[in-house]
Amino acid sequence: MIAHLRGRLLIKHPNQVVIETGGVGYEVNISVPTFSELPTSGAEVALFIHTHVREDLIALYGFLHPAEKQLFEKLMTVSGIGAKLAITILSGMASDEMAGAIRGNDVARLTRIPGIGKKTAERMVLELRDKLPPTAGTHSPAIPERSETEEDVLSALLNLGYQRAAAEKILATVVRTGKNNSFDAMFREALAGLSK
Repeated sequence: MIAHLRGRLLIKHPNQVVIETGGVGYEVNISVPTFSELPTSGAEVALFIHTHVREDLIALYGFLHPAEKQLFEKLMTVSGIGAKLAITILSGMASDEMAGAIRGNDVARLTRIPGIGKKTAERMVLELRDKLPPTAGTHSPAIPERSETEEDVLSALLNLGYQRAAAEKILATVVRTGKNNSFDAMFREALAGLSK
C-alpha cells in the first residue's frame, strides 16, 4: 500500500496531480485546498497518500497535511460517502471549519457543500461528531506533527488492526518517555503497551 509519495510534480490540475518518483508517474486525486498549496510544476513535492482499492479500480488520494488525510478517511466511514464524494467534501469547506460544523450539529452549513444533501449531512454529524479531535486553534492542525519514524510506527499499528485512537494514544506515551527513537524499539514498546 502506498502511504507517502515524494517526487517531482509533473502535472497539476485542481483535482489531480501526476508525481514522478523513481521514474514512475503516479496519478493522485487531490482536493482544491491541497491544489492551492502546491508548488509550481517541476518542483519537488511530498504528499500523504490514501490508497483506495475496489474490485475495478486502484486510486490514490493525496494530502499535504496528515490531519486532512485523517478527516478524509473518517468521512469515508460515513454510510453513503465514498472516496470521490469525500474528496469533493474536502474541496467544499476548510477542514477545521467542517470539523466545527460537524461537532456543532450545523447541518445547514454542511449542506452548502456541493453534493451534500440534508440526509448525508445528518449522517456526517451523527457518525463523526464524537470521532473528531477538538480544534486546537483556527488553522493549526488538531493533530501534532509526527516524525517520519512515528508515522511509520502508527501506520504499522493500524495495519495490524489496532484502532487509530488507541494507537495514537500509546504512540504519544512512547514518544513522551523518549527512551527509544528507532522504529523497532518504538514499535515493540507500542505493541507491548497495546497488549496490556
